Amino acid sequence: MLKDAYDVAVVGGGLVGVATAWGLAREGCRVVVLDEGDRAVRASRGNFALVWVQSKGYGLAPYAGWTVRSSEAWAGFAETLKQETGLDVCFQRPGGFHLALSEAELQARADALKRLHNQPGIVQYKAEILDHAAVKRMLPDIGPEVAGGSYCPLDGHVNSLRLFRTLHTALNARGVTYLPDHRVEAITREGGEFQLVTARGTITAGKVALAAGNANMRLAPMVGLEAPMLPERGQIVVTERLRPFLHHPVVTLRQTDEGTVMIGDSREESTDPRGLTIGVSATEASRAVRMFPLLASANVVRTWSAIRVMTQDGFPIYDQSESHPGAFTVCCHSGVTLAANHALTVAPMIARGALDASLVGPFSARRFHVQAAG
Repeated sequence: MLKDAYDVAVVGGGLVGVATAWGLAREGCRVVVLDEGDRAVRASRGNFALVWVQSKGYGLAPYAGWTVRSSEAWAGFAETLKQETGLDVCFQRPGGFHLALSEAELQARADALKRLHNQPGIVQYKAEILDHAAVKRMLPDIGPEVAGGSYCPLDGHVNSLRLFRTLHTALNARGVTYLPDHRVEAITREGGEFQLVTARGTITAGKVALAAGNANMRLAPMVGLEAPMLPERGQIVVTERLRPFLHHPVVTLRQTDEGTVMIGDSREESTDPRGLTIGVSATEASRAVRMFPLLASANVVRTWSAIRVMTQDGFPIYDQSESHPGAFTVCCHSGVTLAANHALTVAPMIARGALDASLVGPFSARRFHVQAAG
């Protein structure tokens, strides 16, 4: 039987898990990451790679401030990773757009931003509505159907696969133990330590951080926590490499540092990542061509679907267990956007043994009890 003792066991080797594990290692913790391995249904390999602020927080005002905080920390986060690994995750923050293909869409967008920023306690950040001419000055290749859009200077994007590789490289450099093919089947706590049972043996740790995405729904009750999830499928279309033309990411399409264009913002109830719905991809591609007509002649080189990590209300869950002290949940949809926060803010809290009240207050799963009672 494999048995070893660590300061913290992080369950989940996706972006949320490895960002948290790297942050814990920076705090001097002896860390092990328990992962399902390459066959896992992993959102980290299917994400859109935006570091996004605009629109975040409607329905839960503190989420806007939390997202802004991560956006502001991202440049330093990326630079630190580059210094440690020599790898560039290609983070850029030129500001991003949400484009509208009609005046009705543009008005709906303006109304949504107004409702967002009228919420009590919302952090105020710049997000403005621009007409067609103003958008065209920044995105010269837009088509005539683009009525305008919203623009936020805090929005950006990264090379997400390179980010994933860089974080794993950084973990290795800091001596973090990474154990693939270690799907956690049971978690118990005895004598102040956690025992995490896998098919390959039992791992012992003083603390445990559940960062396993939708699998947290299964794992959290083992340590007296809960993670109400609502996973859904999204599809992405990727074109061949094109000349640089899209210097600001759009919420539904972006040009990568390698020149390809990623298109997609679909939502399906299906949780099977192996299938593709051609009608969904066609709709995504059609809207993209209406926004940027030059895409009509671009070849599609690949498409894929992936399962989003999504809580039932779409907002993150950060929690600590009362019945199993030292157990934490770190769960969110925006693993790229919030990576800086998970590494630089949440991980130090876990290392200290307690999440700040300012974090648990708005983001605890206990909010679902209030919603149910209401």
